[in-house]
Amino acid sequence: MKDRFLAVLKTYKGPLVLVGIFLVAVLISPRTTRGEIIFLGLGNLTDMLRAITPIAIMSLSMTFVILTAGIDLSVGSMLALSGVVTGTLLVEWDPGLLPSVQIGTAIISAIVACGLVGMLNGVLIATLGIQPFIVTLAAMIGVRGLALWFSNNERIGLGVGSDVAGSFGDMFSGKWLMIGTFLVLATVFAVVLRRTVFGRYVRAVGDNALASRYAGLPLRRVQIAVYTMSGLLAGIAGVLLCARTTTGDPNAGITSELDAIAVVVIGGTSLAGGKGSIIGTINGALIIGILTNILGLRNVDFNMQLMLKALIIIVAVALQRKKVSN
Repeated sequence: MKDRFLAVLKTYKGPLVLVGIFLVAVLISPRTTRGEIIFLGLGNLTDMLRAITPIAIMSLSMTFVILTAGIDLSVGSMLALSGVVTGTLLVEWDPGLLPSVQIGTAIISAIVACGLVGMLNGVLIATLGIQPFIVTLAAMIGVRGLALWFSNNERIGLGVGSDVAGSFGDMFSGKWLMIGTFLVLATVFAVVLRRTVFGRYVRAVGDNALASRYAGLPLRRVQIAVYTMSGLLAGIAGVLLCARTTTGDPNAGITSELDAIAVVVIGGTSLAGGKGSIIGTINGALIIGILTNILGLRNVDFNMQLMLKALIIIVAVALQRKKVSN
């Protein structure tokens, strides 16, 4: 009986932690003057989901990167690049096109630009054999500089109203569009990881890259693909963040790469590669979202929130190491 209980606890550890944190959030949530629990309000819950969406989207592709035993420190800078490209093409570019065409062009340009950065990361890692940490660290610095240069070190305000930029903000900042975008992408990435040959290749590369090469697996193509995916999803996240904040900010996304890594690790994906799931990453995103939300509702100092996140990451990695050693 005890062994069965421990097996169930081990299998469903992530969801149980999520449920536990949710219950704690309910218990410590402030209440309205009418006694209603603020945390459980539909408006608060949807605000929480919308706030975590950009990080959660980047975490989906970060899961694939970490499954290959890699890392991508450049996603925060790519998010900023996406925002300033989107903002610039909406505010400062006047091609005389239909508003819908201009908006579509701006979005596609931002996502493609980030996808190209991600592909370049993958090519350098796969063909030159440079450590992912070094390549993506250099990209983090260089792409941030590119975003600052592209925007002349200024935020690009989209404004409000019926013009092209204002229409973009109205269209893509809605809660359900942002949440729906994440759900669609999460479903796609979960299917790719669990049901496709590419997903099996990703796990195999992370388990043992040398054995994968000897087995004839397309190691380089897999590495290039996962980093390209990371860039594309950072681009999507940047577009959504730009719409939500109505600003193309070259300083956006600072430390968001660490948040994305934290979500993946808390979700149970091993930093050593080979083991992890999209379901776990979704679980990790919800845990971070709930913690951030309830700490904000309780007016906990932001610096304390950062320290708590650091503690959570350490505990998550420690639990992984314990599981591996067992």
